[in-house]
Amino acid sequence: MSRFMEWVDARFPATKVWQEHMAQYYAPKNFNFWYYFGSLAILVLVIQILTGIFLTMHYKPDSQLAFASVEYIMRDVPWGWFIRYMHSTGASLFFVVVYLHMFRALLYGSFKGPRELVWLIGMVIFVALMAEAFMGYLLPWGNMSYWGAQVIISLFGAIPVIGDGLAEWIRGDFVVSDATLNRFFAFHVILLPLLLVLLVYLHIVALHKVGSNNPDGVEIKKHKDGEGRPLDGIPFHPYYTVKDLFGAMVFLVIYFAIVFFVPEFGGWFLEKDNFAPADILQTPPDIVPLWYFTPFYSILRAVTWEWLPGGAKLWGVIAMGASIAMLFLLPWLDRARVRSIRYRGWMYKTALAIFVVAFVILGYLGTKNPTRIDLFAFQNVYWAQVCMILYFLFFLLMPWYTSRDATKPEPDRVTH
Repeated sequence: MSRFMEWVDARFPATKVWQEHMAQYYAPKNFNFWYYFGSLAILVLVIQILTGIFLTMHYKPDSQLAFASVEYIMRDVPWGWFIRYMHSTGASLFFVVVYLHMFRALLYGSFKGPRELVWLIGMVIFVALMAEAFMGYLLPWGNMSYWGAQVIISLFGAIPVIGDGLAEWIRGDFVVSDATLNRFFAFHVILLPLLLVLLVYLHIVALHKVGSNNPDGVEIKKHKDGEGRPLDGIPFHPYYTVKDLFGAMVFLVIYFAIVFFVPEFGGWFLEKDNFAPADILQTPPDIVPLWYFTPFYSILRAVTWEWLPGGAKLWGVIAMGASIAMLFLLPWLDRARVRSIRYRGWMYKTALAIFVVAFVILGYLGTKNPTRIDLFAFQNVYWAQVCMILYFLFFLLMPWYTSRDATKPEPDRVTH
């Protein structure tokens, strides 16, 4: 084996890569529960790619055959139902893991310098993942898939001057049709997975260049031993590979429990309207995207003020785009002297709690009819407008409350 590795190393730096990124990559000693989700995101990405390969062996990207081919996979292909449910469940759990991974960054300030580029690459991954999920959502050619794509793509028509042409170019036709299905299939199966793999690689390389953050938010590189190893760090392998392996096992138990027992998850992972084929003459009563898009969809629908220049639709699209763009600006909006929430004051903690509650409520309201009265005799659209304002205030006021927040002094070394 040693001779074989010498032969490989003379031609490819396998051992060097292993040493730099695993065996001799020193990570902080005090990682906790919140540090599982980065490795779990990679695990789900691998599952999605592998199950997607098997699904494409039997799927037909044709508007006349797509829905029937999915039914064929579910009913006639050996273990086809299992692969399909693994893929559909994996899509939702991917966003669960990614949202928790992003929340960890908000807790411990992982977006602050020198990790701005790590955060920006991560946000590009998030946007690419949203595009991947949206294009994959059309492929079963169910009725909700069809009408959901029709509504979302039509939003591009609100863009002045180029809007109608852009929407037509995305569809490849005047309406969602066979041309749309084919190009979405190409993007979902080839382009975006390749882009995601590349972005994940860049994300990891950028992270290992500056080092991992930790729950204390202190830099472990400040204190080193005589050989240049951080005193507050331990090798990623075997310590964190074992830790991540344990997290993966727990995650897979939950994952397969959903796959085997509740793959539709009460309509949150697979809606009932998508078990009927696409019908251009039958619009579903409420057209809503899957749950991981609903916070942003709710912001889109919350803008109802027609007196705005350009109309409510245009400003709804702008608000939805701005809600994602704000996340890119976090490294420059946060002016706090400390990173971790452990040493921040009440202002940031309160703002973060309000932001999380507003985000969850927006996600819930995005699944409901905006004109219905569900909470305290107010229409859903009014609650969505309140939560939208709270969402944006979290970012717009961040330079003010983070610079004035009373903080505790950070420790010089990591705590346990």
